[in-house]
Amino acid sequence: MTDRTSERMPENSHRGPAHGARGRSLPPWSLLAAGALLGGVAGGAYGVVKAPVYTATSYVVVVPGEGSDTQSALGFAQAYGRVATQVAVLGDAQVWAGVPIETLRKDVRTATSPDAPMVAVSATSSRPDLAADMANAVSRALTRHANDTKRSTRVELQQFARATRPTEASSASPAVTGLVGAAAGGLLGGLALLIRPRRTPDAPPTASVPGPAHSADAHGQL
Repeated sequence: MTDRTSERMPENSHRGPAHGARGRSLPPWSLLAAGALLGGVAGGAYGVVKAPVYTATSYVVVVPGEGSDTQSALGFAQAYGRVATQVAVLGDAQVWAGVPIETLRKDVRTATSPDAPMVAVSATSSRPDLAADMANAVSRALTRHANDTKRSTRVELQQFARATRPTEASSASPAVTGLVGAAAGGLLGGLALLIRPRRTPDAPPTASVPGPAHSADAHGQL
């Protein structure tokens, strides 16, 4: 029995260091690297798969008429910017653009300036020619509706610049989406690094103490 106990001791002593080596965790920066890598791959793949988007913009300007002034023109420009995406205007614009009114409502935006009586009408589409057609159609419909009441408003809406077919996409390229994804992934990895539980120092392994050998001898004598 003494020999069996002595044979077990080396086996237990070798098992402890191996178990500790397997229990070692990865370095803290590995979470940051993994997050940035996964985010960059996901962002780049999104930029490749997603269809490019083109934006075209047309401009109309409010001209004060007799009995009006620049301040009145500025006020009407703000009002026309809000009216441009209403059903009354888009209902006429869909005929010239050749798209449903829901598409115009979703893909057309307007912007105004507090310093100039001008309205910018922007349209986005996966087709550059369609983006220009939608922007020009909404500008045309808005001008028509505004000038129907120019006798009472004493201002006239005129086209300042037509939308032209864009040559470059306004959406982000795969390189940009990859960088954004890498930054977001690195940020998430850093947050995971901050909230992960702290490691406690491992207790030193305790050596197994064999039983007294003389007890087996005494049992044999009995």
